[in-house]
Amino acid sequence: MNGQQIRQALHAGDRVYGTLASAPATLWVNMNKGNGLDFVFIDTEHIPNDRQTLSWMCQAYQAINLPPIVRVPNPDPYEACKVLDGGASGVIFPYVEEVSQIRDLVGACRYRPLKGDRLQQALDDPQSLEPELAAYLAERNAHSIAVANIESVPAIENLDALLAVEGLDAVLIGPHDLSCSLGIPEEYEHPRFDEAVRTIFTAARKAGKGAGIHFFSGGIAQEIDFLQAGANLVVHGADVLIYKHALSEDITTLRKAMGDERQTGSEDAII
Repeated sequence: MNGQQIRQALHAGDRVYGTLASAPATLWVNMNKGNGLDFVFIDTEHIPNDRQTLSWMCQAYQAINLPPIVRVPNPDPYEACKVLDGGASGVIFPYVEEVSQIRDLVGACRYRPLKGDRLQQALDDPQSLEPELAAYLAERNAHSIAVANIESVPAIENLDALLAVEGLDAVLIGPHDLSCSLGIPEEYEHPRFDEAVRTIFTAARKAGKGAGIHFFSGGIAQEIDFLQAGANLVVHGADVLIYKHALSEDITTLRKAMGDERQTGSEDAII
């Protein structure tokens, strides 16, 4: 899929599948090819890849037709334009709570390279654009995916207004921050967390936007349950977590087979 196809799928309610790619290794790019992925999620809010490394990753994933969607460190339209210029197919704004932040995201993803007063005029009244300019911007930005992280109680309380902004493609739940905002840190099976997640999914789908959650805890069964509840932007795990879990399982199996199990309560002791 390309960026435009992903945008269309999100609005139509079709599911798109991705995973977090954090490793800037040459072989890792091709390891993600042919695994049923539609896109990769690259995070620069919590992962310290610099701008040059990020651009290399974006260009490499573009080359194998896996559009990279990048979360910027803060909801800044200039940061968004930087990653789009570097080869990203989409932008995720973190911890969005205000309509003005959604407008900034849409400005970067729909009207790049306009800035300043000219951009504000276009956001206020798209019909104010000259036909030639409107056609140019539509073509240039057709593949740019605009996603907002919903990670707090204030964001949920303001959700209908956030979703009403034209040009937003999807919302993505940040489960850790949301659980903390709810006062139940990392309790992902808590009824209040479940209710909040389903509220976001329902509102987004009603507004014709995509909805998803970066799912890294709880197991496949809970992930499927959320998909059945309306999520269609699937961000499954992360390369480092999948590696860790698979390696841990394999080494544990080998230790048990050979009687080399670690003693409970001692990280280094071997029976």
